[in-house]
Amino acid sequence: MSILVTGGAGYIGSATVELLISHGQSVVVVDNLSRGHRAVVPDKVPFYQGNVGDRGLVRRVTDEHQIDSCIHFAALAYVGESVAEPARYFENNVAQCIALLEALTNAGVKRFVFSSTCATYGEPQRIPIDEDHPQHPANPYGWSKFMIERVLESYDQAYDLRFAALRYFNAAGATASCGEDHDPETHLIPNVLRAADGELEYVSVFGNDYPTGDGTAIRDYIHVTDLASAHLAALDYLETTNESLAVNLGTGRGNSVLEVIEAACRVTGQSIEVKIEPRRSGDPSHLVASNEKANKLLGWVPQFTDLDSIIRSAYEWRKTHPQGHPKT
Repeated sequence: MSILVTGGAGYIGSATVELLISHGQSVVVVDNLSRGHRAVVPDKVPFYQGNVGDRGLVRRVTDEHQIDSCIHFAALAYVGESVAEPARYFENNVAQCIALLEALTNAGVKRFVFSSTCATYGEPQRIPIDEDHPQHPANPYGWSKFMIERVLESYDQAYDLRFAALRYFNAAGATASCGEDHDPETHLIPNVLRAADGELEYVSVFGNDYPTGDGTAIRDYIHVTDLASAHLAALDYLETTNESLAVNLGTGRGNSVLEVIEAACRVTGQSIEVKIEPRRSGDPSHLVASNEKANKLLGWVPQFTDLDSIIRSAYEWRKTHPQGHPKT
């Protein structure tokens, strides 16, 4: 049997494919390469280029491979872009995912691991955020993930599709071969490292008037390897319990934007120029996870909890991949 990984040529998807293979799993990747990189998918992994909403393509994949589970990463994931282009986000993240689910359930697939987000919570009412916290997203990206969580609950009841909704906090860091390489790059840590290397003149800090210690937004940075391991644990949980679940994936520790920049200065030994910009629409002030449920149900404990080590892994990947992933 094989695991279908949608978006397996992307940042978190490729790290998860890497880990699945190291555990002896058979993997098939579907990715439209709009923001992924073909070069990060190992040659031995069957690869199909196309949209997950293409029912014919998904049917072809399930016909040609014995797919029993799906890990779904393929989505647009920029908060600011979702505010400017909500229709694009609802089409890609919601409509195409529903088409994917239809094709999978028709093929008899019974397990689905969903790349969700802490953005479904919106502006937090309490910190750390647990899974019982009200979900009221502050931007279309968060709403698109919230909608699919509700769709999955309905599919669980109607079609016996068991799912794990994994609500990521801020993915960061790199493995030896898989790192962040986006165009455009909007994530803080890659841009901070670009500034440290002189590729950027400065780092934009969006808002310094949040209700936090230094006025900049606080996030929970979780290493991409820890995220990948949670997906394997979620698959095991679905197979052994036959029950669906939703859990947070974070370290339980928050760092402000300025703290991240200071850590990057320590790791790289370089000074980094900062430019204060207006807040971005839809950005909450605090996002810090309670990961107790993931620990209890999945046996999942983050291994990278130190911010400097997370940034160091990203910097080491950058030094070995100065041009990013090979472009094909």
